[in-house]
Amino acid sequence: MKHFMVELTYTVPLERVDEVVGAHRAFLQAGYDQGLLLYSGGQVPRTGGIMLARAESQAALEAFLADDPYRQAAVAEYRIVEFVPVKHQDFLKDWVAGQ
Repeated sequence: MKHFMVELTYTVPLERVDEVVGAHRAFLQAGYDQGLLLYSGGQVPRTGGIMLARAESQAALEAFLADDPYRQAAVAEYRIVEFVPVKHQDFLKDWVAGQ
């Protein structure tokens, strides 16, 4: 498994983001259910969000994110950064190992 940090940056006023946030969060739950996402949340100040994810490839992660209501509604841009976790808390051992 490969590991990724996904940074979302809102490209529209928050009122427009708020119209889609419920559908976005429901979509993210599918990522948790599939074991793709470790965590997600909004930035402070509220200019976008951050996700930590894992997938077989960046292409696989991008395919998943293509169905995100934020992307479909064109309310956010995505920046995906692949990284190699070399240190982590012991409770994340299985996650990092891809189990």
